[in-house]
Amino acid sequence: MSNPQEPCPCGSQKSLAECCQPIHLSAIQAEHPERLMRARYSAHVLGLVDFVIATYHPSCQAEQYREAIAESVDSQWLGLDVISSEIADTGEGFVEFKAYYQEGKKQYCLHERSRFLREPVNGEQQWFYIDGDYPESSTQEPPLSHESTAPVVSPTVSNKVCRNDPCPCGSGKKFKKCCS
Repeated sequence: MSNPQEPCPCGSQKSLAECCQPIHLSAIQAEHPERLMRARYSAHVLGLVDFVIATYHPSCQAEQYREAIAESVDSQWLGLDVISSEIADTGEGFVEFKAYYQEGKKQYCLHERSRFLREPVNGEQQWFYIDGDYPESSTQEPPLSHESTAPVVSPTVSNKVCRNDPCPCGSGKKFKKCCS
């Protein structure tokens, strides 16, 4: 893990020790879905594959997809913009965000509205990532860093479709929830 006194990768302006690190040590510490989403982003930056897998909702059976999840974590993450977050009347949590990353010389923007569910774990409530949708503008946003003039395109980089990529059928849903 990186230096806990460094700024947190999630962009909160707090140190890692004050922000996402406590959640990485115990996901129950995330009292709001936005906190879990920020910790999941930071886990991608820090290469914490086990944390990412552990914070998927149990129904996702994320352990089966460890290799694909590890591949998505192993990117050069550039920044995070949280657009909105809420807990709906149904008890579901929603966080819309844009995460920027680079592969090779190209920069990409992952724009997602994630859905979170709260479930009991050892007598306490914990938020889990369940799924997400891609807003229609997800391929049109510029990257945070303007150091490169590379185009920002959809999260799918190759012909291989990963479970969290937008479904190639154009439904706007993730592949795992559509045509997988």
